[in-house]
Amino acid sequence: MDRMSALDAGFYFAEDENAPLHVGAVMVFEGPAPSYGDLIRMLMAKLHKAPRYRQRVRTTPLHLSLPAWADDEHFQILYHVRHTAVPAPGGPEQLRNLAGRVFAQRLDLTKPLWELWLVEGLEDGRWALISKTHHCMVDGIAGTDLMQALLDTRPDAKVPKAAPWTPEIVPSGLNLSVGDLLGSVTWSVRQLGNLPDLVRRVPGPGDLLKLARTVGGSLPSTARRLITSAARSLNGPIGPHRRWVWVHADLDEIKQVRTAVGGTVNDVILAAVTKGFRDLLETRGDLRDGEIVRTMVPVSMRSGSERGQLNNRVTAVLVNLPVGEPDPVLRLEALRAQMDDLKRSKQAVGADALVGLADFAAPTLMALGSRVAAKVPQQVLQTITTNVPGPRVPLYLLGKRLSELYPYIPLFNGMRIAIGIYSYRGQLYFGVNADFDAMPDIQVLADGIRGGFDELVKLAAAAPASAG
Repeated sequence: MDRMSALDAGFYFAEDENAPLHVGAVMVFEGPAPSYGDLIRMLMAKLHKAPRYRQRVRTTPLHLSLPAWADDEHFQILYHVRHTAVPAPGGPEQLRNLAGRVFAQRLDLTKPLWELWLVEGLEDGRWALISKTHHCMVDGIAGTDLMQALLDTRPDAKVPKAAPWTPEIVPSGLNLSVGDLLGSVTWSVRQLGNLPDLVRRVPGPGDLLKLARTVGGSLPSTARRLITSAARSLNGPIGPHRRWVWVHADLDEIKQVRTAVGGTVNDVILAAVTKGFRDLLETRGDLRDGEIVRTMVPVSMRSGSERGQLNNRVTAVLVNLPVGEPDPVLRLEALRAQMDDLKRSKQAVGADALVGLADFAAPTLMALGSRVAAKVPQQVLQTITTNVPGPRVPLYLLGKRLSELYPYIPLFNGMRIAIGIYSYRGQLYFGVNADFDAMPDIQVLADGIRGGFDELVKLAAAAPASAG
């Protein structure tokens, strides 16, 4: 059996009935759709590339050790791969409504933690796949690697013959409990052996000053910015249902803005997201001068040698979206200054050292802590914005070209909106996830993001090229 890391286990323990913690995507393909049988045979032929997809989570009484992955002796792919269709006319609204319902449903924690839905009935003869994978299995980069393993770069790729698979024997309950107890002792001894290295990684007083620069600037300015008026009307309890919408942008138009006005691609993306939140708050009558929306931006810590591993190697930075600023150029400049300062302060490196401390928490306490943290009212953050780079070449499944890919990231307790962004073949695809009851106007945010790009492109066309 393979033990989870502390971070992966945190995602597993933090899930509850109102916060299913799976990531996912809606992948739209050119038609016609393959048969359900052909899809099953293709997946069976490629599952050896993702052994975790045949494994389930094993926990121990009192969480004496971290959860482990073990082969599911009753694995049945027909349970995990579903087949459905959208009602006529099969447009974006029908597909988004279906995806919202599918994403709102929790995965069965007693089985391998994934689902794949084959969706027919889309307009223009197209079809889609809706994928769900628990966050304890993959982060964004690992998910990208898995997608590229299952899909092909050539339309004429042949489906290999499925390799035989025999599940490994799982120890009996008594032997497993005894083994876990011994493992817990050896785990603690091993962690103590790593203590000198961890002490070197733990930030000292000077490093903590740098880490405190969560949103950039000197410590005093950071303190002022942390107490800056945040749009807390976006925070609150969440329910079990989801609204899910999407936005599309072209990397060429973003590069046009970057060339004319300055900043990076990420700066421009965050500026468009800021416009979306500004519009949302304005239509609600909640917009105030100087107001911000604070977003967490995950940062991958995965090295090149770790590509393909199914686990989480991620930390995060916090960014203030200046929704109270009416001038789009000043909004972009403010975001650019924050991101530049975050790079200088190396906040992500310091934060990763703190994440490493989780490996020293007893698994029982970590299980309790993850659940408690998920129920603490969230007022510091209003949203998550995660941007994952995808392949630049077209991908195919059973000879059908992937044309669009919209990501899904989960909501955490207290945050009612999460934004996933994925790049593919020079295009950006936004998946905006929201609590169903609290966010009936989520389309305003999506339209505002698209309007933010349009606004910046128009300004870029009228501006001289920037030297930055």
